[in-house]
This record gives sequence, structure tokens and C-alpha cells, in this order.
Amino acid sequence: MTTVLIADDQPMQRFGFRMLLESQDDMTVVGEAANGTEAVRQVSARHPDVVLMDIRMPGLDGIEATRRIIAAGARTRVLIITTFDLDEYAYDGLRAGASGFLVKDAQPEELLAGIRAVAAGDAVVAPSLTRRLLDTYIHHLPASPGTAPAPQDDPRLAGLTDREREILTVIGQGWTNTEIAARLHLAESTVKTHVGRILAKTGARDRVQAVILAYDTQLVKPA
Repeated sequence: MTTVLIADDQPMQRFGFRMLLESQDDMTVVGEAANGTEAVRQVSARHPDVVLMDIRMPGLDGIEATRRIIAAGARTRVLIITTFDLDEYAYDGLRAGASGFLVKDAQPEELLAGIRAVAAGDAVVAPSLTRRLLDTYIHHLPASPGTAPAPQDDPRLAGLTDREREILTVIGQGWTNTEIAARLHLAESTVKTHVGRILAKTGARDRVQAVILAYDTQLVKPA
């Protein structure tokens, strides 16, 4: 049973999400929050598997709420829900630790599949859309102080083998596991093993965070 917390400042939106989720045999809603502060509090108290997190809420917004949830070390995964495709804040939400994002007008089956994917530790955002999002909005990030280290010097990459570094690079370029297997002449099961090791060694929570890491460490640069 996947437990879900709904964080949205619109009562009708929360009601709609609840009706949809509670129609599923494998999901249950454990709480609702109308703002980010309440979402953080309820995650601490209820430990849901997934939070459906709106970005624009009064007081503490969804991005900062996500950042605080992740910083607290919660096992809860956050799925950002936003009104507009490629909302300029969606990238910040992913960078704050969200496992993906969907637009609110997504089909019900897409939302349900997204929740299940996030609960299983997968990324919701398709690799090609992730790349488009990052390429479009990476310029919104404040410049890092000083000169960013070269990829070979970044401590987050220190434990990776050459093959793992190569695979992290192409993950950042939007390749799927099937594409990686075909282009690098590997079995798909081998690719999955490499991806798992990359996540474990770098501390990335999921594939979306691995893409962001590839950008942060300059393995991949915006097109």
C-alpha cells in the first residue's frame, strides 16, 4: 500500500486528488496540507511514501517545503505538481530533491503511474523532458561561488569507475537504459546494475537527481 500526502492550497484540487487516489486498491491518502509548513509537519508525523507537492502555496512554498523534507532525511519522495509545463520553478523543485514533476492537467492514469514510479524509487520525468527542462531553466540558477571544480576533481564523482562516469554522462544527456545498452553494447541488466551503483556511490536519490548531478559537475552542459 502506497501512502500519499496531498499538499495543495486549493481545496477542490485536494478533493479531486483524494477521490482519484482512494479509488485505487494500492494507494491511501494519509493527510492533506494547504501550505508548505503543514506539509513538512505532516511528513514528519505521518511518514508518507509520496507527497504530491504543489509549487505555489501561501507562506512556505512547495520548493522550500521539498528542500526541508529532503534535508530532514525523510524516506518520503516528493512528486511536484505544477500548473504549467516547464514552469520556471519546476527545475528548482527537482534541485531541492523532488523525484520528478507532472502538470496538473495530466491524465489520471499518468498521475497514478507517476506516484507508483516515485514510490518505487524511479524518476517520473521522462529523460528527454528532463533534458529539455534543464537546458531551458538552468540559467535561472545563481552562479556558484568561485570556480566550479572540473568533473575529475568533484568529490561526488571520486568513487565512480570510468564506465560509471560514462553512463552518468549519457544519463544526463537524456539516454534511457535501452538506449545506453544499445549504444554502449551492454546488456540492459548490466546498465541497470551500473545505474544502481552510480546512485549509491553519489548519494543521488533517483535518476532525476543523477541528471542534476551530471549538470552540477559539468559532465553535461546545457545545449
